[in-house]
Amino acid sequence: MNNFTLLFICSAFIALFLQFWLSMRHLRHMQHHKNSVPEAFKQEITLEAHQKAAEYTTTKTRFEMFELTLGTLLLFAWTLGGGLEFLDQQVQHLGLNQIISGVIFILATSILMTIIDLPSNAYQTFKIEQRFGFNRTTPRLFLSDFAKQLLLSLLLGLPLLWVILWLMDNAGSLWWLYAWAVWSLFTLVMMWLYPAVIAPLFNKFSPLEDAALRQRIEQLLERNGFQSDGIFVMDGSTRSSHGNAYFTGLGGSKRIVFFDTLLKSLNHDQIEAVLAHELGHFKHRHVTKRLFTMAISSLLGLALLGWLMQQPWFFHGLGVSTPSTYTALMLFMLVLPSFTFFMAPISSLMMRKHEFEADTFAAQQCEPKHLIDALVALYKDNASTLTPDPLYAGFHYSHPPAAIRIQHLKESAK
Repeated sequence: MNNFTLLFICSAFIALFLQFWLSMRHLRHMQHHKNSVPEAFKQEITLEAHQKAAEYTTTKTRFEMFELTLGTLLLFAWTLGGGLEFLDQQVQHLGLNQIISGVIFILATSILMTIIDLPSNAYQTFKIEQRFGFNRTTPRLFLSDFAKQLLLSLLLGLPLLWVILWLMDNAGSLWWLYAWAVWSLFTLVMMWLYPAVIAPLFNKFSPLEDAALRQRIEQLLERNGFQSDGIFVMDGSTRSSHGNAYFTGLGGSKRIVFFDTLLKSLNHDQIEAVLAHELGHFKHRHVTKRLFTMAISSLLGLALLGWLMQQPWFFHGLGVSTPSTYTALMLFMLVLPSFTFFMAPISSLMMRKHEFEADTFAAQQCEPKHLIDALVALYKDNASTLTPDPLYAGFHYSHPPAAIRIQHLKESAK
């Protein structure tokens, strides 16, 4: 056991214990406020709905704690427990070249991990979501989605993996720079393809038929100089009763998408306000900023991997006896979250800042009350807790907690 092994074990357990502590705070805070609706929501949300949201979030948080424990144990099993070492030995016995061996090794590992995660995904869908009345996915649809996702990952992921491994073996000491360029291009292409090619494989998209609502949306877009490829309604109700709306795509492939469940629960004023919020992300260039942040992070990560794969202690400290480019890549993807988890609050803070900016923009485009009413309706329909623990929310929440967000909008109205 070398020093890196000890560092890895300590980092993984600190991350585990910190997340457990935050989750326990979250559970206690919700339980403490379970029997009283916050003052700002008493007129719109009943005590029964508030308690349902608390129970729903409590159930999900407890299951996340179970998954976190299981995930940590599996991480140790794959690394120090010899899981990757065993798979690597089996692949080496095939006597194939380095790149093909790497593709087989990473493919086999990824498929095994996906299969291990399948019962957990099924439990969330058919137990937790079903219990609280949100699930509309059938077992047949669940398996169909799984098969499509697996096939899509193979079709798109295998060529990318082959290119990355080839660069790692043949592009010299700066391979990570070329790999970063390939990864960045792949990401942009996927964002461009997603609306018209990938998303329709899983959901049906139809043009918005409500003429009055379409006219209001088109006027909003025209005022803000936003060009889109169309306004679509997605059949989200085939899988869940949760509602949402979003922009997707890049360049000329940008689309506006409403879940059919959202259109049924909000009026035209509220829908326009929700869209104005999403438009605020576009006007403030939040997608561009996030892409830039991801690009810098991936560049630094690949540069770090380029150095680590030259260090024997990196492999030996994580249970792999024979260094190779493909085991380095797999080990890096597995253990990196244990070391970067502590940066989560920074990312969450940036995301919440973006949400505040988008809310402010929406309040300038329409009545703030309409967005407030829409958010309250969505909190109720999606059983989102109104009383999260502040520290837990600061660490994990990408959106401001309900009470803080509503107060911000009320101040905008003044």
